[in-house]
Amino acid sequence: MAYYHTLGKIPHKRHTIFKSEEGNLYYEQLFGTEGFHGKSSLLYHIHRPTQITKFSEGKDITPEIAVAKNIQPVKLKGFDLSEKDDFLESKTTLFINSNTEIGLAFPKKSMTDYFFKNADADEIHFIHYGDGYLDTLFGRLNFKKGDYIVIPRGTIYQYHFNTEKNKILFIESHSPVEFPKRYTNEFGQLLENSPFCERDLRVPEFTQPVNEKGEFPIKIKKEQTLHTITYQYHPFDVVGWDGYHFPYIFSIYDFEPITGRIHQPPPVHQTFQTNGFVVCSFVPRLFDYHPLSIPAPYNHSNIDSEEMLYYVDGDFMSRNDIGEGQITLHPGGIPHGPHPGAVERSIGAKETNELAVMIDTFQPLKITKAAAKIEDKSYVTSWLEH
Repeated sequence: MAYYHTLGKIPHKRHTIFKSEEGNLYYEQLFGTEGFHGKSSLLYHIHRPTQITKFSEGKDITPEIAVAKNIQPVKLKGFDLSEKDDFLESKTTLFINSNTEIGLAFPKKSMTDYFFKNADADEIHFIHYGDGYLDTLFGRLNFKKGDYIVIPRGTIYQYHFNTEKNKILFIESHSPVEFPKRYTNEFGQLLENSPFCERDLRVPEFTQPVNEKGEFPIKIKKEQTLHTITYQYHPFDVVGWDGYHFPYIFSIYDFEPITGRIHQPPPVHQTFQTNGFVVCSFVPRLFDYHPLSIPAPYNHSNIDSEEMLYYVDGDFMSRNDIGEGQITLHPGGIPHGPHPGAVERSIGAKETNELAVMIDTFQPLKITKAAAKIEDKSYVTSWLEH
């Protein structure tokens, strides 16, 4: 996201002396990717962000795999997963490959006694249910139902929930999360024909830096191991920052659908892209207006990608017997399409109120044992006509 933002106090020139009113030196930190070439921001701390007091032994969190090489359509009953108090303990990985990890988290309580950082992957959190705020190095992000929270790798954050009913779809990417390149010009600005623009983005709000000394554990995910590193000073002691690299929020309700006289292919719903997958938002929209149009999608062969759909709300017109919180996976290698009767039902329809998140990965997805426990085994034969 080529989008400059600044909060708080920063010096006139980077890499120069910057002191508090009391004469204490602030400590500069470069936060970015791709070494010194990619997008970055400069943060200014009250204390050095390197003062470690304790390491703990790492915990292996590698998901257990049930099916490593899958070619069957899969349907999961996502809401059958149990809720847990802790955010990290509530995270259940359902699908994984070398670039991508997808799952659900149903936390009941806020993160009050630790902070978290993903050192391997950018994260997208889709808030299905719940509201609250996410405190980060960069400031506060207030979130609510329907929000995509995009969190760059390396961001230290802490969730605070206003309710115990929180349901989050999470996606982890080992390559940066970006907007589709066809939506932007050569300067990175979103184009006039993009289905959203910079006005729709919510960026961090400034919060007063926390100048506290003590024990501040940060749980860090790296190479499927959860480490705990304790620091001497509170990580949110940032007095100001500026740059192009920071967490932000985009609401699915702000996605403006692209429609046409005949059925439009899934890329018109695209919201984010990475090297390993794309994310699409299916939102309420008017159907095709050609007099002979068939609004239901046509059958297609997904040879190059795997299609995963997370159903949020409404009646998804191409599927039979689908409810909120359910997930379908249509693997690469075999064609897929609408269920029996869906094409006929769609003819003459004027609009749809469906709400869903689609993730198309460019590498096959492995199915975890946790996913296998909530699978609807009848889905694979649900296209048979009786």
